[in-house]
Amino acid sequence: MSASTGKRIVFTGGSGKAGRHVIPELVKRGHKVLNLDLVPLDNPDVFTLKTDLTDSGQVFNAMTTHFNYAGYEGLDIPRAPDVVIHFAAYARNMLVPDNECFKGNVTATYNVIEAACKLGVKKIVIASSETTYGVCFAQGDSDYDYFPLEEDYDVNPMDTYALSKLCGERTARTFAQRFGADIYAFRIGNVIEPHEYERDFPAYVNKPMTRKRNAWSYIDARDLGQLCDLAIQKSGLGFQVFNATNDTITTKEPTEEFLKNACPNTPIKRKMGEWEAPLSNRKAREVLEFKEEHDWRKYYKP
Repeated sequence: MSASTGKRIVFTGGSGKAGRHVIPELVKRGHKVLNLDLVPLDNPDVFTLKTDLTDSGQVFNAMTTHFNYAGYEGLDIPRAPDVVIHFAAYARNMLVPDNECFKGNVTATYNVIEAACKLGVKKIVIASSETTYGVCFAQGDSDYDYFPLEEDYDVNPMDTYALSKLCGERTARTFAQRFGADIYAFRIGNVIEPHEYERDFPAYVNKPMTRKRNAWSYIDARDLGQLCDLAIQKSGLGFQVFNATNDTITTKEPTEEFLKNACPNTPIKRKMGEWEAPLSNRKAREVLEFKEEHDWRKYYKP
């Protein structure tokens, strides 16, 4: 698919930290987007429909509505979108009590995937998380089993947020099998907005052990938008998991040198690229043909 053949996309959670950068990237590439969220998105090109995703009826209805008021001017009745991208969630632990985090995230993801599949949508992208690799919200200091962290890793987290994301992945796999849909789960790394490089990267780079819980990896929010577009273009894969990260480690030292010093008890299972991110995006590069545009070194010089 090229930008000239843009898709109609229902995007959940587009007013959040990642979504407010991802949606402009999709619009720039020729797609038409309806944002489902509880708060409006400050973007004149995108209508926000206030939707409680834990209410299945609202989700079904929202996926069969006009994308803006201009929809009433023609003769076409509302119909299901071409693509659903589901980013809405409690974004971490301790925003709400754990049981509400689990209930809200799992129920919303189930409702969105079920509605999309039963309405005939064949391309769905959902937001999973780096936290599924088990260290981000571990109790105390915890080591990864090995490096690099790739999609076949035995994910076994101990926190509620990550558990809710694993339930979302399993839900996606179930519905992809039943309905023959392509459902791609993005294990999204630490999302970085453009203004955060100058503010945050001096500490990230100069105090690298503060980044262990994020596996010394990140995803530029704009590059995440590119990844979503690439996922829209790539069809026929069924259920897939992709690490959604940028290419390189956020350290001054090359990857293997740094990891051997920082994590001496954690094996490195394969030869890694000189500066390859420990939360590796190799699969996204090879399968989706992802080429990052926003290397952190463009914005901060250590």
